[in-house]
Amino acid sequence: MTKDECKKLVLDIIADIAPDEDLSNVKPDVRLRDQLQLDSMDFLDIVMELRKRHGIEVPEADYLKLASLDSSAEYLVPKFAALGK
Repeated sequence: MTKDECKKLVLDIIADIAPDEDLSNVKPDVRLRDQLQLDSMDFLDIVMELRKRHGIEVPEADYLKLASLDSSAEYLVPKFAALGK
């Protein structure tokens, strides 16, 4: 899976858990919580959806690696590669 595909995947999850958010102008290098009205429960929902939909486990120590779209892609590409995706 490419970095762009990972970014889209994260945006798709956010669209499902926060349908009122406008995701059209999300900057990839800025923390998601600084751009969107996401609270800690929304963030946990993102982590849970990654596990449920894609089998990606994100340990609590790695949560900060999902702060922005860019950092999420950096983190998720090798995870998907390990799963053969």
